[in-house]
Order: sequence, then structure tokens, then C-alpha cells
Amino acid sequence: DETASEAALGLTGMSEHRDSRVDRLSGGQRQRAWIAMTLAQETEILLLDEPTTYLDLAHQIEVMDLMRRLVLERGKTVVAVLHDLNQASRYADRVIMMANGRIYAEGSPAEIVTAPNIEQVFNVRSRIVPDPETGTPMCVPASV
Repeated sequence: DETASEAALGLTGMSEHRDSRVDRLSGGQRQRAWIAMTLAQETEILLLDEPTTYLDLAHQIEVMDLMRRLVLERGKTVVAVLHDLNQASRYADRVIMMANGRIYAEGSPAEIVTAPNIEQVFNVRSRIVPDPETGTPMCVPASV
């Protein structure tokens, strides 16, 4: 248990907070601590609800890159609820777009993150362009 906990703390950049109470951590630190607790269980599947909430941009990228590494290098399955379409497009292999509590569309980011889908689900006109870093679809909302 100790080895798994130390490894999880190291992966999430939380080693220096190993003796801290979770309720005394900042929002971002708390989020990373919860992710570390999940990783320490060493399950094959991780279920994450908004794993980047309360994190600044650098830590968001760090956490999402970690999730990607866990999939690619350790064979983990990561299921995450993300409200950031661009983040989902950049990191997900499969996307499920929901509207009114029901699945509206399901598939690869290229299949799902489309201007018609975004307008239908979110009532927002948008332009979809390739992400200059990854080539995945990037949503640029139009002004209202």
C-alpha cells in the first residue's frame, strides 16, 4: 500500500503534501490528491468526474498528460466527464456528447466535435479548426 501511495503521489506531483490533510489543501492540490488516491488503488479502470476542475492551465495539462500516459504506457482505461470540448478532443480516443441526459452522438473526436453537433447540443454556432498542436478538432465559438 505504501509503495502504491508513494508512486501515486509522485505521478501527481503531490509527494511534498503526503502528510497534509486534504481539507487544508488548495482546490488544485485537493483535486490532484483525489487523483492520487484513485491511482493508489491500482485499478485497471479510472472513472473521473471533471478531473481538471480547480486546476490552473499548467496543472490541467499535467493531469491530462498523466491520464494519457496511463492509457498508453500502463494500459489503463480512463473514463472522464469533461465539459471542455477542446480538452476532450485533444485527449480522448472516444467522445460521447450528451444532451438532456441522453447520448446525442458517440465516436472519435473528429466524428463528434462538429459545428452542427455543437449547435444542436449547446445552441452555439462555432467553427471547428485543427488544433495546431495535435491536429484534433478545436471548437472556436462564434459571438452571440
